[in-house]
Amino acid sequence: MPLDADDLDPPKKKKLDWPDFERLSVGELHEFIADLEATIVRIRGVIARKQSAKSSADSVFKR
Repeated sequence: MPLDADDLDPPKKKKLDWPDFERLSVGELHEFIADLEATIVRIRGVIARKQSAKSSADSVFKR
């Protein structure tokens, strides 16, 4: 199966769809911040696992 030129392009970054903050109540804004903070914690966990895996791979191939 021949390669398509689209297969060679890197995937486009997904734009986040942010709400109109001015229309949210104070409570909704606090909830939004809490959700963002929870997401940041999850992302940091993924980063830590990836860095650990990279370090492990580097130690195998860099003797």
